[in-house]
Amino acid sequence: MSPKISKKYFDIHKPVFWPSVFLIAALIVGTIVSGDAAEEIFNNVRVGITETADWLFVAGVNIFIGFALYFAFSKYGTIRLGGEDAKTEFSTSAWFAMLFSAGMGIGLMFFAVAEPMWHLLYPPHAEAGSTDSVRDAMGITFLHWGLHAWAVYAIVGLALAFFAFNRKLPLSFRSVFYPILGDRIKGWMGDVVDILAVLATLFGLATSLGLGASQAGAGMEYVFGIANTVTLQVIIIAGVTAIAVVSVVLGVQKGVKVLSEFNIRLAALFLLAILILGPTMYILSTFVQSTGYYLQNFAEYATWMQTFEEGSFMSTWTVFYWAWWISWSPYVGMFIARISRGRTVREFVLGVLLAPTLVTFLWMSGFGGTALFLETGGIAEIAAAVEADQTTSLFILLDQFPLATISSFLAIILVLSFFVTSSDSGSLVIDSLTSGGKIDAPVGQRIFWASTEGVVAAVLLVGGGLGALQAASISTGLPFVLVLLVMCYSLRQGLSFEYKRMQKDERGKTRESYTELIRKTLTSMQDGDYEGDGLGTVQRKPPVTLRKKGESKMRKQAATGSQDSTTAGAGDASQDDQDNPSPNTER
Repeated sequence: MSPKISKKYFDIHKPVFWPSVFLIAALIVGTIVSGDAAEEIFNNVRVGITETADWLFVAGVNIFIGFALYFAFSKYGTIRLGGEDAKTEFSTSAWFAMLFSAGMGIGLMFFAVAEPMWHLLYPPHAEAGSTDSVRDAMGITFLHWGLHAWAVYAIVGLALAFFAFNRKLPLSFRSVFYPILGDRIKGWMGDVVDILAVLATLFGLATSLGLGASQAGAGMEYVFGIANTVTLQVIIIAGVTAIAVVSVVLGVQKGVKVLSEFNIRLAALFLLAILILGPTMYILSTFVQSTGYYLQNFAEYATWMQTFEEGSFMSTWTVFYWAWWISWSPYVGMFIARISRGRTVREFVLGVLLAPTLVTFLWMSGFGGTALFLETGGIAEIAAAVEADQTTSLFILLDQFPLATISSFLAIILVLSFFVTSSDSGSLVIDSLTSGGKIDAPVGQRIFWASTEGVVAAVLLVGGGLGALQAASISTGLPFVLVLLVMCYSLRQGLSFEYKRMQKDERGKTRESYTELIRKTLTSMQDGDYEGDGLGTVQRKPPVTLRKKGESKMRKQAATGSQDSTTAGAGDASQDDQDNPSPNTER
């Protein structure tokens, strides 16, 4: 692991830090200068990329799932991150809470109701209002929030953790290409990779922060009557950024971990309330059936590209999601890597891939399923509200239950808490990337990047709205697809080398065991513990105590035999004297 930073305010890797700052500043200035034209520019960029590179995003995320499963179930699954003796730093529950909060927090709050309702209104595979459209609404939502997203995070997190903990390279994106580039990762090639990672992380986070600010503003308008203007959203971003600064100053253990666990507890409380107060059996049935429907249609969903149909569904939804997850992958992957030392490759991949996916499905079934129940049962018009304004969908749903004001207020708190967690986690990641892979950045550096995230989100939101944020995310996600595809090959090479080394070490330990056994045997022979039988067979002598007991017994037997022989001899002589008397006796 890289040495900890010792400088007081900043300790930067200049070839990465300054180009990143320059490009970010150029985008901010360009957005401000463009004024009203910025929104149109960002929209054209988004449409251009999604219409020409949709095949690359779709193929890429499917390849990532294949590699993730391969690493988990192959011989490489037994490799432990950090070495054979590495211990986990966090409990499994704390580990899960942090990766889940960092991975999808704000998005789950924003889209849990809005997305299923939108797909119900405009289903890509069925007729609107039909039973098939209801199944499709949940199935497609599961596609966008399921295995594909977490496979991207698993691949990136595994690569970063392996090369940092097992190969002792800096916790930086350039390190994962060491099997391909060798020491050239220390040059301009490595710098370019890290710069792309910084930009992808920053703009991916900016998209999430913009969504969070929009939804929090909608909640405040719905609950307190405060107009949800761009000004309010900028104020929300500023306030949350200030809290995030405090969190990053405190660090992972005292800041990020505490907030993540708070998020999970409050989110679990929300989900439990929906399960109890809502249509419980319908929610559970939706979870089971929609999961099965998703798995049954997995191949079709995962490869469908709207090639033979007209429409913009792919560019508006699926491609945006894939680009968003990819742009988030440096941030989420590096954060997961930092907290995953001591776990095996199999444990890491399956933990990251399956547990959050199932919980996400349950969350979507709880909120999205309840919205479907109310809509299809004619109890409430959730879909019309979503079509009018997606940001208010969660609060309109909560308004159908008792204590709606309190639950809506808590929902705002949860959105803001996820907001803070994303911001401070992302700041720690960018700190590491721009300092050459070092950890524990100086306080000034942490404050700088946490503040920069807030500024970028605010400027893009003012300049082009959510469309600008989506365009920025997709633009940085495009080149990063290629980076991640090469990363898969590089990671495979690194794991192969590690596995061979482990096998060699195991054989070495076996040889040492045999050598020690032979040495002890020869030593025992030299000490006289072995004897021959004259026929070429060598046998181990009994222990000394047994030999002494045996020798004593033999001496006793010999002595007893001698006495018997003497007595018998005397008796025979007397008999002979009687049978053959001597001449003297006769006389």
